[in-house]
Amino acid sequence: MRTYVKGSRAERELIDYFSVNGFCVIRAAGSGVNSLSPDILVFRRGIQIGIEAKAWEKENLNIAREQFENLKKWEDISGITCVVGWRRNRKPWYFVPLSIFKENPKSFGINWENAQALGKTKEEFCR
Repeated sequence: MRTYVKGSRAERELIDYFSVNGFCVIRAAGSGVNSLSPDILVFRRGIQIGIEAKAWEKENLNIAREQFENLKKWEDISGITCVVGWRRNRKPWYFVPLSIFKENPKSFGINWENAQALGKTKEEFCR
């Protein structure tokens, strides 16, 4: 339950941020329950992004193979770019394209250093 509360709080933080910065925002029904779609959809003229939000403290973020493959499938079918938004306590959000994750036997993963180097901050998304 604690993980769900932390995750939904992180999602609300993103919803508030993107709303204030001129985006239309939708939180997916069942967010946190199923892995069929991204948690949040953000839209602004010419920009469409699906965000899978992760508030995770460890140095490595791994997303279960099934969830990751569902995100890729959703991206392919919808034509909307999907990213993983990752935040650690007292650190900024980084938004990482699915293509940057490394495939492992049971999951797809990235480390914090690569997320910072290759991802975008939320301010970069709002330009």
